[in-house]
Amino acid sequence: TNDIAFSGDGEPTTYPAFREVVERVAAVKREFGLDNVKLNVITNATRFHREGVMDALEILQQNNGEIWAKLDAGSEGYYNQVERTRVPFDLVVSNIKRAAAVWPLVIQTLFMRIHGEAPPESEILAYCEVLNSVLSAGGTLKLIQIYTVARDPAESYVSSLTNEEVDTIADLARRQLPDIPLEVYYGS
Repeated sequence: TNDIAFSGDGEPTTYPAFREVVERVAAVKREFGLDNVKLNVITNATRFHREGVMDALEILQQNNGEIWAKLDAGSEGYYNQVERTRVPFDLVVSNIKRAAAVWPLVIQTLFMRIHGEAPPESEILAYCEVLNSVLSAGGTLKLIQIYTVARDPAESYVSSLTNEEVDTIADLARRQLPDIPLEVYYGS
């Protein structure tokens, strides 16, 4: 076993007992001598400002944990196109800054075609500006993962980028964020 991850079809940090669950899983990990097994959360970063969530993330970090924060946009307009939430973009960015100031984050980013169109270069540059603002605010980014649609999406107007389009986005991000390791994952 490489890791235990809190993720799924929904936001794990919305669970009212998230802190207690993280605490219990960490205890079980220790009980069975699984110190080398990572304890990860894959999150949309919408709840870091809520009571108890930062405590849960601290427990996670103390137990070989990682926070994988989703950021799929660089602007409010694009965010509203790709996300299914009423949580404002600025709050997500603020939450990422809040967490990255305390712990190194992995940023996971899905780019896709919407109505046949890849995200414009201006959106990728805005995305890079957001990540640079996290760094400027004293945050630490451990890794950026850029990927595209790999399964049939819920929306028929969404589709995967080509490998070349993903590489173009990654190359632009690497130029804008040269000190952050970046991994690429291709679609189907």
